[in-house]
Amino acid sequence: MPLFDYRIRTPDGRTESGRAEAENAAALARRLNAGGTPPVGIESVTDPSGEGTGAGLRMRGGRPRHEDLELFCRQMHSLTRAGVPIVRGLQGIAETTHNARLSAALRGIAESLEAGRELHAAMREHSAVFPALLINMVRMGEDTGRMEETFEQLSFYLERERETRQQIKQATRYPIFVMTAILAAIAIINVVVIPAFAGMFERFDAELPLPTRILMATSAFTLDYWAWMLGGMVAAVLGFRQYTRSGDGRLWWDRIKLRLPVIGSILERALLARFARALTMATRSGVPILEGLDSIGRAVDNAWVADRVVHMREALERGESLGRAAAGTGLFTPLVLQMIAVGEETGQVDDMMEEVARFYEQEVDYELKNLSSALEPILISIVGAMVLVLALAIFLPMWDLAGAAL
Repeated sequence: MPLFDYRIRTPDGRTESGRAEAENAAALARRLNAGGTPPVGIESVTDPSGEGTGAGLRMRGGRPRHEDLELFCRQMHSLTRAGVPIVRGLQGIAETTHNARLSAALRGIAESLEAGRELHAAMREHSAVFPALLINMVRMGEDTGRMEETFEQLSFYLERERETRQQIKQATRYPIFVMTAILAAIAIINVVVIPAFAGMFERFDAELPLPTRILMATSAFTLDYWAWMLGGMVAAVLGFRQYTRSGDGRLWWDRIKLRLPVIGSILERALLARFARALTMATRSGVPILEGLDSIGRAVDNAWVADRVVHMREALERGESLGRAAAGTGLFTPLVLQMIAVGEETGQVDDMMEEVARFYEQEVDYELKNLSSALEPILISIVGAMVLVLALAIFLPMWDLAGAAL
């Protein structure tokens, strides 16, 4: 397990150092925070053999990982709670982070703050490093003077996002492996197996069944035009990526993703949980709901859901209630709409939206646990269809030839 050196701030304000093992820096930060000693800095160390622990001793390039941003928010929460000036805190975090791009961004932000700029404006200059939701939430925290709570909520939000992504990866690992094996098997059958049987069947000069002729024709086409097929697939992938990066293309693809069998409902519930959690943070930070929806609409990582949020905001501007505006989006279930209506009537929209987030998160957890079971019948059907095609295409003519010989 990776080894880390850490510095903590004790309840009486002193700074102490130590060394501990943890899965990663974020896990160690959570452990230290739970013990009432917020970390000031965390650095990975080498093991006794002199080799790296695998925790990222050298600076990494590229965009910061989700774990890097989560640790950044936890450290900022600890520093603001301890009363450390933001510029000094950013400089300290820049020295301890293992992502070169994040470190450079934090140093640039510290310089901008020293020049008199606001934190959210300085962070917006590094929008390639920090997500829009994080920047907008920092702006809300500055407007309300509740930076400590803002970073605490952001760290919890990012932690929940990381756990959901890990669950999705774990649940889809087996289906992806099976589908890869199936595609490899189809390629081997077309390139190796079918041509071998085709030569044997041609020597008998017998009329072959229709499934056999189709499979042989498919194999011959693949062998003759494989270069064109490969080029066509590459062009299709590049064209698809280019189209989905455009405004209309992204809106179309993000909507299609939510309608995919089995996993579409999981993605939709995860996005709605993210929306509800972000709206909870915004309302608890004292941000007006219209301004909060505007920020969340830009921050949600799905163009279709963002478009629905914009319609929801427009309905509120026309004077409609929050419940009616939410119902007009077509995103929420009747139970969730009822919860929103109750929150609006009681003046506790933030509490109800937190319950909505928990509801969707529980739904996501349940569906992820059953994802493999839901995909197994589909995978079995695909494998069964392959076996059936092979049986009809290969064994039928062999049986015919054996019957003719007898």
